[in-house]
Amino acid sequence: MKIETIRTTPLLAPLPRPLTNASGIIEKVPLVLVDLVTDAGITGRAYVLVYFPQLLKGLNETVLGLGEMVKGMNVVPREINATLHRRTRLLGTKNLVGMALAGIDMAAWDAFARARKLPLAELLGGKRQPMPTYNSLGLYNAKTVAQACEETLAGGFAGMKFKTGWPSFADDLGAVREAKKRLGDKVAVMVDFNQSLTRAEALARCRALDDEGLTWIEEPIAADDHIGCAQIAAEIKTPIQIGENFQGPFDMANALAAKAADFVMPDPQMIQGVTGWLDAATLAHTAGLPMSSHCFVEPSAHLLCVTPTAHWLEYMDWVSPLVREPYKLDNGMICAPDRPGLGLDWDEDKIKHIRL
Repeated sequence: MKIETIRTTPLLAPLPRPLTNASGIIEKVPLVLVDLVTDAGITGRAYVLVYFPQLLKGLNETVLGLGEMVKGMNVVPREINATLHRRTRLLGTKNLVGMALAGIDMAAWDAFARARKLPLAELLGGKRQPMPTYNSLGLYNAKTVAQACEETLAGGFAGMKFKTGWPSFADDLGAVREAKKRLGDKVAVMVDFNQSLTRAEALARCRALDDEGLTWIEEPIAADDHIGCAQIAAEIKTPIQIGENFQGPFDMANALAAKAADFVMPDPQMIQGVTGWLDAATLAHTAGLPMSSHCFVEPSAHLLCVTPTAHWLEYMDWVSPLVREPYKLDNGMICAPDRPGLGLDWDEDKIKHIRL
């Protein structure tokens, strides 16, 4: 089975509500749907995203450019991944290049699993099983977080994460306390600063949150400041979570060597696909650190099944309106479906209205 071509569909996917974070407001999600077409009539599917519409064209063209480098290759995912790393050695595999590489890698694994009529989790030697899932939301204060809590409870989620980092810490603390009051002890609460604080601010705010019963505090400072993250992790009782910005397994290995976090949460796109995730899972296992996912619900539901220290699945719903059969939340859990590969088939009727 060889790669005939790689097609892309760039689009702006609608969100049920704008997502506010430290970088601004995301009103629509800039996505690139990736179709890896083979000569066996099997198409592997995946998607990648970039937060800013202005960069969507760049990501789309990068996927197509890397696709030209692997056209005609046998669909052997690790060989495809290694070829792309070798061909891009002079440029490197961070940012758009790494993201595009991940899209091709995930689509290749999807095609590989579809050809064998196995869900990806089972192809990788795991067992499909429900993963505890948390509702991942934007920036809220004490007044507006009530709506987020009601949505979380109504959805049956096992946890809820929201953004923090208001100019005044009183707004952060008020939101945390209101959320804990409304959700009680049965629903985990996490917060995410999105790298918005200085080291001094982070130490002060995290210390003040230490007795609030949070499951973790995420990315209080710049994600690549491993020394600073290690200082905060050492001084704060609440677990410190980082990982969505690990740009490949080697970046994660450097963070672990620095003891930069208590928990890790690689992003399937930023960690460079299924291949990168498997390497990352081994690193987390060796270090004994719980490993969660970031975004990308569908691949994550499979990949956590083969992650020895699997922890939480993040639910930030980018693509369910675009596929024929969305993944389903059941009793606070999401289980990868019993369909070949990732089980993603685009709903062309819905996509045609938002494709660019």
